[in-house]
Amino acid sequence: MATPSEVATAFVDELRASGLTIPLSRSLSYFQALECLGVSSERAVYWAGRATLLGRNEDVALYERCFRSFFLRRAALDFEAVPTPVNVAVLLDGDDEIGEDPSDDQEELREFDQVVSLRFSAEEVLREKDFGSLTRGELDECLKIMRTIKLSPPLRSSQRLRVHPRGGRLDVRRTVRDALAHGGEPINQKFVARSQRVRRTVFICDISGSMEPYAKALIRFVHAMMVATRKVEVFTLGTRLSHVTRALMGNDPEAAMARAAAEVQDWSGGTRLGEGIKSFNDRFGVRGMARGATVVILSDGWDRGDPNLLGEEMKRLQRVSRRLIWVNPLKASEGYAPLAKGMAAALPYVDEFVEGHSLNSLESLAEVLAS
Repeated sequence: MATPSEVATAFVDELRASGLTIPLSRSLSYFQALECLGVSSERAVYWAGRATLLGRNEDVALYERCFRSFFLRRAALDFEAVPTPVNVAVLLDGDDEIGEDPSDDQEELREFDQVVSLRFSAEEVLREKDFGSLTRGELDECLKIMRTIKLSPPLRSSQRLRVHPRGGRLDVRRTVRDALAHGGEPINQKFVARSQRVRRTVFICDISGSMEPYAKALIRFVHAMMVATRKVEVFTLGTRLSHVTRALMGNDPEAAMARAAAEVQDWSGGTRLGEGIKSFNDRFGVRGMARGATVVILSDGWDRGDPNLLGEEMKRLQRVSRRLIWVNPLKASEGYAPLAKGMAAALPYVDEFVEGHSLNSLESLAEVLAS
């Protein structure tokens, strides 16, 4: 017997092929409904689809024709007859409960004695999904949700002092001045503490062919980080190293991505991680950009170059950077082990090895960067 997810996917494809427009949110509602109800009852499957997939009464006739033709062809489902219909109302987050400003579909459900209400968050489903398995529409939804991730830049202590009510250092000048105003008695002691400044963050993004399913989402995350703090430098790494910080500047992510795509010539090609990191160290990193900075490498670790060279350059980079973080989307895969030669050579010099395959993993990365 087919699983509920297989039935839902095939049926939604059939409806779209017949001309019905079904948004992603309605498809997710239908998937969730069938996961709860199963596919053993023909009536339950019918009403679950009608309650979740249709937005207009004019589509009911076409929906019924598609339902009959689709499920008559699926003899393997072995539906059992149920004398009374099961009526499902799936409510997305933000929808009103049945009974408050009802729509036409909800008025129809009122004719029955019992209504099963399901509620789930489409956003919560997308947060867990791997970027590599998303459709184009789902990826666009994820990029919109990404704007809600709270991004805080890493901080460092500055040599500058600021007034602080419980600072660990006595401000002698201000304390004496206050004492003169009270007859020479130091009644109110004044304190100072070191102020906090934003630490520079350097992103090196692998844009090779193996990273293509993840590159767009990861670079959008990097752009969001640039909007949150201007002290960010961005490089892309494929067959060569490209400095794209200036191209990604601006609050419009689509325009920034378009500028970066026009500037970089080696998208979805091969990758030479060792040579790329060496180029960064020689031209930018060791000279000052990486000194005391948080350096983040976003790559799956697949390398066509010499792994020994990558290990040597990672060692150089670790010496000058404050913190070296490697983000690998494959780390979340079941049974993953860093067996790729490039990843195995780089891992001994990495301070943090984290995932980067979904919205939730990027939210965890944001917490690691801010810690």
